[in-house]
Amino acid sequence: MIEAGAGPGAAVAEWGHVTIFSPWRFNIDAAARGLLEPTGWRIDDLDRDPKGRELVDRYLAPLAAHPRIAPHLRLRSKVVAVTRQSMDRVPSKGRDERPFEIAMVGESGRQETLLARAVIDASGTWRSPNPAGASGVPAVGEKEAGARIRYGIPDAFGAERSRYAGRKVLVIGSGHSAMDAVIGLARLKAEAPQTTVLWAMRSAPTAKTFGGLTDDRLASRGALGERAKAAVDRGDVTIVAPFRIAAFSLAEGGVSVSGEIADGGRTIAVDEAIVATGFRPDYSALSEIRLDLHPWLECPRVLGPLIDPNEHSCGTVPPHGVRELEHPERDFYIVGMKSYGRAPTFLMMTGYEQVRSVVAALAGDREAALDTRLVLPETGVCEGPGLSEEADGRAVPDAPAAVGCCGTSRARKVDTISAATTPVSVAQVG
Repeated sequence: MIEAGAGPGAAVAEWGHVTIFSPWRFNIDAAARGLLEPTGWRIDDLDRDPKGRELVDRYLAPLAAHPRIAPHLRLRSKVVAVTRQSMDRVPSKGRDERPFEIAMVGESGRQETLLARAVIDASGTWRSPNPAGASGVPAVGEKEAGARIRYGIPDAFGAERSRYAGRKVLVIGSGHSAMDAVIGLARLKAEAPQTTVLWAMRSAPTAKTFGGLTDDRLASRGALGERAKAAVDRGDVTIVAPFRIAAFSLAEGGVSVSGEIADGGRTIAVDEAIVATGFRPDYSALSEIRLDLHPWLECPRVLGPLIDPNEHSCGTVPPHGVRELEHPERDFYIVGMKSYGRAPTFLMMTGYEQVRSVVAALAGDREAALDTRLVLPETGVCEGPGLSEEADGRAVPDAPAAVGCCGTSRARKVDTISAATTPVSVAQVG
């Protein structure tokens, strides 16, 4: 397993101050529990929602230190390219018999090569935030204004308090990350009243803007929307919508943000901007791998219709695994958040089941691989086309399902099938 960060869950640690949407019991994979519990590990507060930092410290770090995993974990190693040994993406003859060649750079700065029979890309999308520009590309001046722009969810009430307290801040986005950022700033405003919070959305808010609220099967996710709405209703946060970002321009002590509104253009001068518009996959290291991607979601083509936010928004996704994740490149798979491409609302348990199915297939147990069993929660928001323009890709855990408004849920019991019946050389890229 190759990990670019200094420790397990390095990306999660960067949003360690953020509370996960559901309790511990839905964040722990059964196979991981089977490894950890014999060592004396346990989580007692299974009904409490942990923060990202707790997920790392209390779950991912002990798992990474387990003797079955630790010897196979390479930290501080960034994968820069994956290809077939001595082959680019064009040749076909003998391709499937060649091992994968993985080029990576460690702390020394020197490039190393690892050979593997199979590759599972679980590198996620955290390092590829969507830009603020409404057209999907960086707005004019966005790069130059980088010192005044923060992507993702800042710890406004904690470690980054001095950056935002008493300042005029514009939050850009309409998904859960944006809500989290708005709530943190509203909390800061209660102690630093001079703080001004503006919330820019591409589309005018509707009754569904704040999510499913009490109808959401993940109570904490619904509560997030309720708290964001309450901050707006109290006047702690001012919504600016519709406002489609076109340009940034550094000004003395701040930044001017220009965009399109319903009847023309508008420029807003602020001290800081927070861009919380979701994430997208980065395929730059896979240029020599034969991929079959959905034309607009950039996920595996077969998976696309199951998760397309243009078609549904309720969060009910049919069980899926190796069959939906296959590419023309034999024994190469993308799992986790990256497997969803630009689609939002990836669930933690979805990733667990994806990996179980893929490893079962690689181990030669096709029956177990195809016996996908996954339970997904509803968001409580279903109204035909479900596109959220600022699709938020933050990972959330699983919860019990019910009959969905986008069709009957094919929910079944989530259980663990022991997949690794035979040794297999697999490079997991994280």
